[in-house]
Amino acid sequence: MEPNLDVWAHPGLRAAVAVGDWSAVLRTWRTLTCNSQSKLGALVGLAQPDVSAIENRRRAVTSVEVRQRILEGLRVPTELLGGVVEELPMPSLVLPGVISETAFDRLMRIKQGRLRLDAASLDSLEGLLAAHRRAEDTLGSRAMFGVVAAQFQQVAGLYGQACGPLADRLVKVMAEYAQFLAWMAQDQDNAPVALGWFDRSYDWALESGYGDMAATTMSMKAHLAWSGGNGLRCVRLGEAAASTAGASEATRAMAVQMAGRGHALVGEGDEAYRRLDEAQRIIAAATDAPPWLYFYGESWFSAQRGMADLHLSRWRSAVENLSRGLAGLDPTYRRDRAWYGACLAHAHAGFGEAEAALTTALAAVPDAAELGRPHAWGELHTVAGLLLRRGAPEGRALFDALAVLD
Repeated sequence: MEPNLDVWAHPGLRAAVAVGDWSAVLRTWRTLTCNSQSKLGALVGLAQPDVSAIENRRRAVTSVEVRQRILEGLRVPTELLGGVVEELPMPSLVLPGVISETAFDRLMRIKQGRLRLDAASLDSLEGLLAAHRRAEDTLGSRAMFGVVAAQFQQVAGLYGQACGPLADRLVKVMAEYAQFLAWMAQDQDNAPVALGWFDRSYDWALESGYGDMAATTMSMKAHLAWSGGNGLRCVRLGEAAASTAGASEATRAMAVQMAGRGHALVGEGDEAYRRLDEAQRIIAAATDAPPWLYFYGESWFSAQRGMADLHLSRWRSAVENLSRGLAGLDPTYRRDRAWYGACLAHAHAGFGEAEAALTTALAAVPDAAELGRPHAWGELHTVAGLLLRRGAPEGRALFDALAVLD
């Protein structure tokens, strides 16, 4: 059979392309189209033994030519190609085996009426969402948004099959998907889309009695206000999130630190550090963190304190705290490393350490450029501007490096 564009609505196939998992691409495509390895090989210009070797991970697709033949032969939609980059780090973060063989297969069988929605199905979907959260740390929101949005549409389509406790749990899963989509839209500086998804997440959280997600969504709205320079709104939303009924202690800590960052943004240093200290005490004793707060820890809080220092122009402390936070970040958290690296460069520049600012900024440039993160990119331009205003030649060097990729 000829390649059918309808198969590209399948979230598992889209996810495999997004992370460049060619084994999963070939295997999933053949499963969906009921084709043999020989037929697939004829379409992409590979012999049947080569197809088998790729599917069974005995051979990696390292050739740009072979990759291109796969893209053209299987008629991969062009909108998926923005997430495909060469030499993606740690593609196993997306757990292609789990996605293609368990979660998505179960999801599609439920959609087709061949399997009933049950607790095991929801367990599988939650595991899949957790894998995508981790993948976004490495691949960035630009690559993952379309994959997760397509998956969400499939999950939301199950609502009519759910009743009783399963319906409540499915709505909770939908709230988690909406919150994640809102975060990724916000990360790409698309506030209107982010607010729309945040509202949907909050409504579903209230509908299902999901205090943790209601508080998280409000905290993320506070983050959106902070990103837009509205410190007072950030404080109000953070405080409201911290008092949400049913929120876990870990989620409350997240809300309290958001309020602290809002205070720092408006120059209220004492109140900012008081709230950050409170948040750190709460999280240190918390044992009930929801799965989307997997990144919480001492390094993360050091980075947040460094952000407050940055707002308050406490440059030495900002350098120390941001350096400590970056040192403890998982190397696969490329998105966060780009952002905090750009902020550390800003702190060095503010402290008058032009050479350190340039070195730190240039180290953050590749990830900031590749992941399409506007916030990190904007911060790097801020660093260049600050250095230029101070007459440091490093400012021109950084500006030129950024201009090449702008």
